[in-house]
Amino acid sequence: MKYKGYLIDLDGTIYKGKSRIPAGERFIARLQERGIPYLLVTNNTTRTPEMVQNMLASQFNVKTPLETIYTATMATVDYMNDMKRGKTAYVIGEKGLKDAIAQEGYQEDIEHPAYVVVGLDTDLTYEKLAIATLAIQKGAMFIGTNPDLNIPTERGLMPGAGSLINLLQSATRVEPVIIGKPKAIIMNKSLDVLGVARHEAVMVGDNYLTDIMAGIKNDIATLLVTTGFTKPEEVPNLPVQPDHVLASLDEWNFDEN
Repeated sequence: MKYKGYLIDLDGTIYKGKSRIPAGERFIARLQERGIPYLLVTNNTTRTPEMVQNMLASQFNVKTPLETIYTATMATVDYMNDMKRGKTAYVIGEKGLKDAIAQEGYQEDIEHPAYVVVGLDTDLTYEKLAIATLAIQKGAMFIGTNPDLNIPTERGLMPGAGSLINLLQSATRVEPVIIGKPKAIIMNKSLDVLGVARHEAVMVGDNYLTDIMAGIKNDIATLLVTTGFTKPEEVPNLPVQPDHVLASLDEWNFDEN
């Protein structure tokens, strides 16, 4: 069948850290030329959607409308609003995450917040972990923005938000609510935004544990491209095979799929 909508990862798929993946850039251009709906779905919480849009245009030759970008931060805020536990939070994360939560009216509380939200924080300190640990022990809802243990960069696989979340889970013995891929929360909301039925969409990404499992666990077709996290030699031993596997997105034929 021909897919009517594409859910597309960014890190490791369209770019890799600060390095370009030209085939990924061309893939977006080809979708635009054909008028096929797509949504860039990223577990990265360090940037606002506007920052993602500007970065894609200035560094990676991808010009895309703001409404085609959906981040784990946006899904996290949507979830917090749905829970209605109160308007206080303690956030471990960077500008994209903190700004979005603050803009929704959440006030920082380091003693008794309604939520502790944990994303990637490259300025992480022991004190931040201590505050979060104590708040969770006092009953704050523990939310992890995404489970990525690593992020692919030009330096290699660096620690991701999932590594920080696992540390706090060990310290508190509380299991977090995880928002990002491969969880249903972000995938269901992404499909709503994309406006395409589940069986007509395909999830495109480089990470079997997050991108591809997001499709497998949520009944969405999958396209694994081996330009980032999951290596070609790992593919034969994957427990559930992706629907499609490519070495480059240039190999994708829209007329056949």
